[in-house]
Amino acid sequence: MRHDLTIDDRTLSYLDFGGPGRPLLALHGGLSEGAHFTGLAAALGDDWRVIAPDQRGHGDSDRADAYDRAGYVTDAVALLEHLGLTAAPVAVLGFSLGGLNAYRLAADRPDLVGALVNVDAPVEIPSPLGHGFLGFLPGLAYTAETRGELVAACGPFGEGVAPFLRPLPDGSGWRLPFHPQDTLETVEQGYGSHWDTWLASDCPALLVHGLRSTALPQAQADAMVARRPGTAYVGLDTEHYVPFQDPEGFTQAVRTFLAGL
Repeated sequence: MRHDLTIDDRTLSYLDFGGPGRPLLALHGGLSEGAHFTGLAAALGDDWRVIAPDQRGHGDSDRADAYDRAGYVTDAVALLEHLGLTAAPVAVLGFSLGGLNAYRLAADRPDLVGALVNVDAPVEIPSPLGHGFLGFLPGLAYTAETRGELVAACGPFGEGVAPFLRPLPDGSGWRLPFHPQDTLETVEQGYGSHWDTWLASDCPALLVHGLRSTALPQAQADAMVARRPGTAYVGLDTEHYVPFQDPEGFTQAVRTFLAGL
């Protein structure tokens, strides 16, 4: 079910798939939202209670004043506190942007994170990133009169974005489930090395890696596993978009890891 949480006069929307299982906080990637974990939640069944927020500026959540890592993590902590899930550590999964936020959360609040699943989120992000596969964002309109206009403007991402477009409240058109400027700011905030953050936590972890990913080269993935004790590895024959390009392999990797905790 969808619920809302108010943080500093800003709405954070989240999906709580419920069930009697242990909590799993699932953080989506950029250009995405919590609903993309619906399939994972169904596959995990009653063993895990998946909680998937629309992170700030995404989906049904309000835009924020800043898109630095600390802001995203603050939202995640506020959600766990709101749900009363701070007495014992929870499992946290994150894809891409969500992966960066997940391992930052594990580093900042080890008392809250008992296990970590990083899905193709790197620890080294060169500044040219975003000038290629996100090159359609500068100048992209946030709204349009028709769904088709927005889908076409998103280029290769249009098909994936189409089901998640929102009608404007006044009925005048449609909007994206993310704001292009917010996405660009988020990317810019991620440039540089995050090795210290990745290595700052010691809970059991899994790195799910797209073997053809340009965001996370194989050598870097190997180093992430080798340098962080207690980190398992699963490589899947995908590009960066692991959960979408191999949903079955992704789900099986996550389910197997969680079952072993």
